[in-house]
Amino acid sequence: MSFDPRTVITHADTRLGPVTLAATGQGLAGLWFAGQKHHPDTRGWRTEDDNPWLIQARAQLADYLAGRRTGFDLPLDLRSGSVFQQAVWNALCNIPAGSTTSYGAISRQIGRPSAVRAVGAAVGRNPVSIIVPCHRVLGANGALTGYAGGLERKAALLALESAATAPSTNVAGTKHLSTETGTIAA
Repeated sequence: MSFDPRTVITHADTRLGPVTLAATGQGLAGLWFAGQKHHPDTRGWRTEDDNPWLIQARAQLADYLAGRRTGFDLPLDLRSGSVFQQAVWNALCNIPAGSTTSYGAISRQIGRPSAVRAVGAAVGRNPVSIIVPCHRVLGANGALTGYAGGLERKAALLALESAATAPSTNVAGTKHLSTETGTIAA
């Protein structure tokens, strides 16, 4: 992955641990937990706590984690990924809060039904955790599978969303978390 050399960062403490947020002139380009897999080397990036995208991202993330919002309204800069990765990350943005889907469903959605493993790799390299909701992707059998920020965080995010969302209509290829039982239903 290749980030714009003018990328700026800030840091925030959250209930799920410290995060680094990154932005370019185009929008939010990264959100990584401390110790997360595939966290880029940010040593050359300037800290800019007053960057408008980073201020908005910190505020919206705090509201999301407090259960005051279920989605994000931020411009994203996903140019750090390949065309294929960007297609996967854009597909992730279509998974409603409180719902989950599988890697296979994402591969079919982007028109690459045989690329399930490649989709899994792209999901794992998502540079904007939480906001590009890769935590909503489960294994084909509904099991919690890999999350670069750790499975405990993935489970916590799914539980937060199931508590914050009302029952909704099933979208093709998605499953919904039951707020009563904590199980996943089609």
